[in-house]
Amino acid sequence: MRQGLQAGTLLRDRYEILGLIGQGGMGAVYKAADRRLPGRLCALKEILPPPGISGKTLDQAREQFLREASTLARLDHANLPKVSDYFTVPPSSAGEQAVDRDPLDVARDYLVMDYVPGRDLHQVIQESCRDGQFLDERHLLGWMAQLCDALSYLHGQDPAVLHRDVKPGNVKLTPDGRIKLVDFGLVKPLDPEDPNTLTGMRGIGSLPYTPIEQSAGELGHTDARSDIYALGATLYHLLTGRSPASAQDRFLEPEALVSPRKINPAISPGVERAVLAAMALHPRERPESVAAWRRMLLGDAATIPVAAYPQEMGWGQALRANRWLLLLAIAAVATAVFLTFF
Repeated sequence: MRQGLQAGTLLRDRYEILGLIGQGGMGAVYKAADRRLPGRLCALKEILPPPGISGKTLDQAREQFLREASTLARLDHANLPKVSDYFTVPPSSAGEQAVDRDPLDVARDYLVMDYVPGRDLHQVIQESCRDGQFLDERHLLGWMAQLCDALSYLHGQDPAVLHRDVKPGNVKLTPDGRIKLVDFGLVKPLDPEDPNTLTGMRGIGSLPYTPIEQSAGELGHTDARSDIYALGATLYHLLTGRSPASAQDRFLEPEALVSPRKINPAISPGVERAVLAAMALHPRERPESVAAWRRMLLGDAATIPVAAYPQEMGWGQALRANRWLLLLAIAAVATAVFLTFF
C-alpha cells in the first residue's frame, strides 16, 4: 500500500497537510491549512488512478478528472462544500517529503474543498445504536430536506451532475445543524450523448447504497434516479440503524430487504413508502426526480426547519439562550433582598 501524505507535507507551496480525514482504495481525504489565506482550513481529496491503468487510458482518466473538477468548481450551494482548486502532483514530487519509488508511486489528482467540521451521519448512527435508540424521524426529515435541495441543485445543472456515492459517511452534520453532502470522488457530469457518462472510471460507490444499474459495467446507465436510490438507502439506514441489503442481494433474493417499520415501528407509514419507492430495483419504478421524491417524503411543505442533532450547550450558549430568565431571576433575588433587609 502506498504511503500516505505525512503531516507537514506542503503541496503546491500552499496547502500544508495537517492530518488524514479518511482513506479508501481510490485515494484519501486530508485536512490541510491554506498558507496563502491564514486561518483557512480545507479538505484535499486525493484521487488515484485505478490499478493497472496506463498510457492512453490514463490520459483519458486525467482529462475526465479535469472536466469533472472544472464542473465542480462552478458549483455554489449552501449544502455543498465549495471546490476552490484542483491540480495534479507528478510522481515523487520534489515539493513533498521523500517516499520510496514503487509501482504505486503515480501522479495524483487533487480537489481542494472547504473543510466541513462536524460528524458524518454514519458516526451519528453508530452513536445512536450504542445508546440503544433510534434517531428521531423529525430530525431526519429536516436533514433529508437539505440533502434533496443539494441533489436537486446538482441535477439541475447543464449538463446535470450526478453524485453517485450518496451514503451516511458522505453526509456531514455541522455543529449548527446544517447538512453538507461531501466527497465528490465519483461525481460525473451527465451527457446522454457521451458514452463516458454511462460507466464510472473511479468506482461504483458503496454497495448498500448503490443501485444495480451503477454496478452493471458497460451495460449500466446512471441518471438522477441512481442518486434517488442512494437517498432512499441512506434514509433507510438512518431510520433503522441498519444498512440495507444491497441491490445485488435483492436481485437474487427479493425478500432480502426488510421493511423499515419491521425494524423500527415508530416510522411513519408515508415515510416508509417513500423509502421503498426510492429503493425500487428498476429505475423506471423510482420517482422521476429528487423533487418528486421530496414531495412524496415531505408532502407539500416548502421548507423544513433545520433541526440540529441534540448537543450539550456550553455555558455561553446556555446563558445567551436563557438570558431573559436569568434577568428575571436576578430581579427576583434583588427584590427579595430589598424586602428582607429594608
